[in-house]
Amino acid sequence: MKLTKEERSWIMYDCGNSAYSMAVTTALLPVIFGMFDNVNSSMDLGYFNSIASILVALLSPILGSIADYKDNKKRFFVFFAFLGILFTASLAFISPKSGLWQLLVIFYVLSAIGFAGANIFYDSFLVDVTTDNRMDKVSTSGFAFGYISSVIPFGISLGIIYILGMDKALGYQIGFIITALWWGLLTLPLVRHVKQIHFIEPEPAPVVNSFKRLWNTFKNIRQYKTIFVFLLAYFLYIDGVDTIIKMVVPYATGILGNNSLDTFTLLGILLVIQIIAFPCAILYGNLAKKFSARTMIIVGIATYIIACVAAYFISNVGHIFILGALIGSAQGGIQALSRSYYAKIIPKENSNEFFGFYNIFGKFAAIIGPFMMALTTTITGNPRYSIFAVVPLFIGGLLVFLTLPKAPKVP
Repeated sequence: MKLTKEERSWIMYDCGNSAYSMAVTTALLPVIFGMFDNVNSSMDLGYFNSIASILVALLSPILGSIADYKDNKKRFFVFFAFLGILFTASLAFISPKSGLWQLLVIFYVLSAIGFAGANIFYDSFLVDVTTDNRMDKVSTSGFAFGYISSVIPFGISLGIIYILGMDKALGYQIGFIITALWWGLLTLPLVRHVKQIHFIEPEPAPVVNSFKRLWNTFKNIRQYKTIFVFLLAYFLYIDGVDTIIKMVVPYATGILGNNSLDTFTLLGILLVIQIIAFPCAILYGNLAKKFSARTMIIVGIATYIIACVAAYFISNVGHIFILGALIGSAQGGIQALSRSYYAKIIPKENSNEFFGFYNIFGKFAAIIGPFMMALTTTITGNPRYSIFAVVPLFIGGLLVFLTLPKAPKVP
């Protein structure tokens, strides 16, 4: 399938913003944050990340509803993308020697809001850049090339960090600049070539009417049966997916101990997942064309169930890499096909509003799973049992998802 200019431009943004989630959120910021003498732990960043996620989740349906008006979507997208890029670069100018960790956190929260906010409108642009029969392929291509391309700026940053010294802040600061430049450069094609095709015509008092439309949608969402059922299933299984992403390292450390998992090993696991997720996401897209997105989402959920069971039996670092490969094989595919499946069943002229609801379920995911894992560990005293606390999320999501029609239609 030959991609159109609009589809390629849309995919390139995924290549750009994926650098942020990998380089900044996962690797660079926690390390440099830990270099400040007056902070307790780099784990404290989790609190501030949650604040940013909650703010975006609560605002996203409102912003999405307003953005559904003609020519508004790109304006909102550009604003949030620029916000994220600007404050990602600004992180480079806060040195651990300054002791201003509070300012670093403020910049980080603003960058995270920009990243997550832009994604609302980026995801909803999927209905504008392609047709229903091409959505699965385009969406999976976005995730796939996003995974593999994020390795480039991250690898360059790590090379600079290694040369300057792993314990020197300067290398990490340069990494923030590299990430921002990469993200900004690959945002330009979308800004230039992608246009809002589906929209609501402007009307008087657009903000007031947006709130009214949002409230009516919220009240009547049960009437959109397919959408409502999908969101319920999505909340359950994506909670499981996000829990695995966030808890695989703490779980592995709890099982094997800190001595078995050093920084380079953890980095290796991360790279394995990213690299394997690239071809597997494309494979999911190709198989979805033959077997349907619904079928491949079911395969993805089943893969995660198998991964959870297998995780109970890990006993060495090699098992961790195998588990990472298994997770990576389904991670991109299930996320991408969930996005394209949802894009097909929502009213396209209200895509921003409905992706606002989608964002809520995504942002509030990984709340139940980590809590249940921690609770299970506390009760049993053995972290190995905690992985089974995630399995009901996947099983519940699968059972609900199986009730969806094989060929859903827009209400």
